[in-house]
Amino acid sequence: MDRRALLAILRIGFAGLAVAAIITQLLDLAGRGVLDPVNFFSYFTIQSNLIAVAALLWTVAIPAEQWTRAHDLFRGAATTYITVTFVVFALLLADTDVDTAIPWVDRVLHRVIPIVLMADWLVDPPRVAIGFRASLWWLAYPAAWTAYTLVRGALVGRYPYPFLDPASGGYGTVLIYCVAILIGIVVVIVAVTRIGNGMRALRS
Repeated sequence: MDRRALLAILRIGFAGLAVAAIITQLLDLAGRGVLDPVNFFSYFTIQSNLIAVAALLWTVAIPAEQWTRAHDLFRGAATTYITVTFVVFALLLADTDVDTAIPWVDRVLHRVIPIVLMADWLVDPPRVAIGFRASLWWLAYPAAWTAYTLVRGALVGRYPYPFLDPASGGYGTVLIYCVAILIGIVVVIVAVTRIGNGMRALRS
């Protein structure tokens, strides 16, 4: 089996694992009568894992020689978002119920898939160097998600993560967390672009 076939199998397998984890958690919540689909799919964890699945399957769907700049930018964005999930969960949410109570589901969505995307970025770096200015577009989705979360939270009284809930310390505290996470995302973006470009240069 050649390298490309092996990577395709691994990508499909891990994408399937992430989907299985999400479906399992959905069925568990539904079985306990506590499933709210809108709440569940409003978690950054769930959305970033679905984006990761899309990146893995898109990478399998097209031959390597046909990878485009758009594909590389999407993979970079997916790697950034799932890395943010990994870091924020580890630092702020490790002991918090975020609707992934099943242990193996929690490990897959918060640890395994982030590591898989990071490794995938290293194994197959972007075909074209990604500039910092272009990579800053990756901030658009987290910014939109944050705005949606805060507006929806104010309307329905529910926030997916406690650090975004003004009841935990007011909007000033929420703002501090948002600014800190924004800075963290920029750091991750810089790391993802530099590592990707560096690995690309080594393979050239």
